[in-house]
Amino acid sequence: MLVKLFKQHKMKKYEFTINGNKYATEIKSVEDNTIQVEVNGTPYTVNVDKEIKQQKTPKLVRSTAVPTTDQSANIKATAKTGTIKAPLPGIILDLFVKVGDKVSIGQKIIMLEAMKMENVIESDKAGTVTEIKTSKGSAVMEGDVLIVIGE
Repeated sequence: MLVKLFKQHKMKKYEFTINGNKYATEIKSVEDNTIQVEVNGTPYTVNVDKEIKQQKTPKLVRSTAVPTTDQSANIKATAKTGTIKAPLPGIILDLFVKVGDKVSIGQKIIMLEAMKMENVIESDKAGTVTEIKTSKGSAVMEGDVLIVIGE
């Protein structure tokens, strides 16, 4: 744990209490596997068994967004029933269908505002709207079911 502390915080001061004893610690320098540290005013040289490496910035991996609103992908879709989900978080600006309406693949069904942009959500299913699970002005999260389409 101290190695991690040394790697992340060069030239920093820390106070520790171990078994009731207080320690004022300052990391003076870190070079290769050698750390110069001062504890309660006394300098120490600490040799670390492992090489101290700079930490890399973590890589964020995002799962595939659901569903696609790419028109070319929607045209290829052949699903007849299912749900239309929010592709990203936002606010519902408008609904272009109501329960009982027949929809076709690629038909504009919802206007969603996300990141200050208006996004048209098109149907990737053909069928009849059986349920609308959102309303104008509602906030939605990515993956939330917005509309259910049946045959």
